[in-house]
Amino acid sequence: MSRKSEKTIHDLQQLLGEASVKFDAGSLENRANDTWPLRLVQKTVGGRLPGPLCVVKPQNTAEVAKVLAYLNEQGITTVPFGGGSGVGGGAEPTKESVIIDVGTMNQIIELNEENLYVTTQPAVILGDLEKFLNEKGYTTGHYPQSINLAQMGGLVATRSSGQFSTKYGNIEDVLLGLEAVLPNGEIIRIKNIPRRSVGPDLRHIWLGSEGIFGIITEVSVKIFPTPQERWMQAYAIPNMRQGLGIIQSFVREGWQPAVVRLHDDKETAQKYASYVHEGESVLLILTEGPKGLAQAEGNGVDAIVQAMGGRPLGEDPVQEWLGHRNDVKLEKYTSQGIIVDTIEISAMWSDIAAIYEKVTERLTKEVPELLLITGHSSHSYKQGTNIYFIFGAQPEQNPDKVEQLYWTIWSKVMETTLEHGGSICHHHGIGKGRAQWVPDELGSSYSLLKKLKEVLDPNGVMNQGTLMPATINKPLELT
Repeated sequence: MSRKSEKTIHDLQQLLGEASVKFDAGSLENRANDTWPLRLVQKTVGGRLPGPLCVVKPQNTAEVAKVLAYLNEQGITTVPFGGGSGVGGGAEPTKESVIIDVGTMNQIIELNEENLYVTTQPAVILGDLEKFLNEKGYTTGHYPQSINLAQMGGLVATRSSGQFSTKYGNIEDVLLGLEAVLPNGEIIRIKNIPRRSVGPDLRHIWLGSEGIFGIITEVSVKIFPTPQERWMQAYAIPNMRQGLGIIQSFVREGWQPAVVRLHDDKETAQKYASYVHEGESVLLILTEGPKGLAQAEGNGVDAIVQAMGGRPLGEDPVQEWLGHRNDVKLEKYTSQGIIVDTIEISAMWSDIAAIYEKVTERLTKEVPELLLITGHSSHSYKQGTNIYFIFGAQPEQNPDKVEQLYWTIWSKVMETTLEHGGSICHHHGIGKGRAQWVPDELGSSYSLLKKLKEVLDPNGVMNQGTLMPATINKPLELT
């Protein structure tokens, strides 16, 4: 360890105390990566990631401010770390960087039942918050697959979406206010208010910011009374294109079922084969709310789906999905050196079917190592929807070959999406994995993002290479 590194660790210990600064091998290895499948497979086949210089664990906002001010003054790269559930390398450190792990800031601060919101520190796990609220008759309505790992600050920082988003909205729709710390240690607060017309909405600087502007230290989100009833129905659909047209039809009329999921024939064959004919897709619908609303909405959706060729399958497929929706078997495959990853994109209704068809066709024809490519739509809007691609591939068993195959697949999906006017990311965040395509995604508005970065983080210390392509450090390499 260099004298400069020793001094940095000593100074941080003086600021927070020795117990809050970790630099043992176990702590560094544990924070060397998040849940990025690329890194998980590379580690399986012999790669070793360089961990950070140290891991700092502040206890409160004031300590976050002290640490950030010091690191900013010293020009030391700083990486915020939350639940580690990110799948794009957004919390991956460089060798001489300092991780700020907010994991001990995990208290529920306030439940305001009159105004229907809850305020938490950043490390409150969403699943724990949901249990707390359920006991009191409320819900966040926000159910990402990572609900039992993801933390509230990270959900805001990555612009999260949940499985019931068609009814409750995405994280940007439920975020009321927040507290955050800028790189220079300045603490800022955006108060809770239902709506305002006071210049640009400053919450959106932090939504999707992925730690490049500072660290979120407090979050307030809307809550909803627990729904009184549910209506569920599954349908067999001839194909994805027809299914997307059906969703477009009922959403544009104003129906907003909490769950709208269209699984392609490959996913259907894996999960719902006993309900359908070969080659069919499955559409799952769940609507919920006060008494009367769910049934009325269900009736409205059902009439449209059946009129457009959907064949009712009953509630059982939806119940099966509810029971297994958060089952994740990623490690089962990555531990064998198999790449399994997800790529969620979005597009307007006019373009989404073509993106789905072109991506699945290209990968099947152009990637001989491909084991599987499937897709489903799970977040729909009046203007368009998303496709959540899942792929599996068998690389040669060395880190460089893993990375080469990984980027080959990702590049084809990103290129196809951009060619058809879609967005390269719907809800997982950019991380380091997708950063290279952000300038193409944003076009002329990318300069605005760069200017925000220059103003809020003039020393360029915050989470280099995440969200924006790295310009200071070389891309992270395995050692």
